[in-house]
Amino acid sequence: MRDIAPDRPTLGVELTPEVPIPTVVDRGVIAEDAGYDGAFISCHYNNRDPFAALARLAGQTDTLHIGPGVANPYELHPVTLASKTATVAELTNGRALFGIGPGDPSTLQNLGLTDERGLRSVLEAFKSAEDLWAGERITHEGTFEANDAGLNFSVPGEIPVYIGGEGPHMCRMSGKHADGLLFNGSHPADLAWASDRVAEGIEDRPSEYDEFELLAYASVSVADDAEAAREAARPPVAYITAGAAPPVLDRHNIDASLAKSIGKKIGAGDFSEAFEAVTPKMIDAFCIAGDLTAVTDQIADVLEQTDGIIIGSPIGPTPEQAIELAATAFEQAH
Repeated sequence: MRDIAPDRPTLGVELTPEVPIPTVVDRGVIAEDAGYDGAFISCHYNNRDPFAALARLAGQTDTLHIGPGVANPYELHPVTLASKTATVAELTNGRALFGIGPGDPSTLQNLGLTDERGLRSVLEAFKSAEDLWAGERITHEGTFEANDAGLNFSVPGEIPVYIGGEGPHMCRMSGKHADGLLFNGSHPADLAWASDRVAEGIEDRPSEYDEFELLAYASVSVADDAEAAREAARPPVAYITAGAAPPVLDRHNIDASLAKSIGKKIGAGDFSEAFEAVTPKMIDAFCIAGDLTAVTDQIADVLEQTDGIIIGSPIGPTPEQAIELAATAFEQAH
């Protein structure tokens, strides 16, 4: 999204359709009015359909770039996923984004898809999508199959591809092949590590590719009441902790067995118990949480390591107000 705001870092927001779609759309409109560059609609089977939300949001916004984030190539066939994203591009006259990644293991487990996760499937899916958007027909045999598949409509504009992930191989692959990385993290130590991995991938990046963006896809919780903000951070931090790799847990001195236990509780649908198990140390490691002053300082630290930030769930205990507070914090930070 660098071409949208070339004079400053990128500011985006994650909108989660765990609430009714009209509420998601209202929050997207607030984000556009507050100066956000883009919005990703999160993709989990147990929430409302992200593409239904994107279709509604497309008609209510004029400048906001929007797309799924982060979709995975297992719940939907990659050609179908490419077609749905191309439809967003048509509805927005070229304002589509494409966030794709290996998926959340805690929820994919419910669909029997955990073993499908991997770098190759993500790479093959978005490379095929790029060919389809360019008007080509594809035949593919690999992590998915397609036989002379194509779209029967033209796709306006360019659709930038952002890889959602945090593993070393996914970071390197993003730097080599994608337009950007949505790194699931907010702590400066994690972001510095991700920046180094991306740089390793960029060494092999074709010269004709566009400039790359490293964006912190950060859990943020901001409110006038700092303690209320930290309490609201428990659900997303539980998911992040459960999915964190052992080296990340070690970096923040978090008990791996406790993280595993939280993941099991989420997979079993015991959400209250999972959220209660989140510790202050986990919140400090995996969320930007607090009042406006604290969040401003933390976003400033993030921007020293990245090209921008996506304000992710929960945003705050009152999301509509928090969207505006986060935009204020961003402006003060950069």
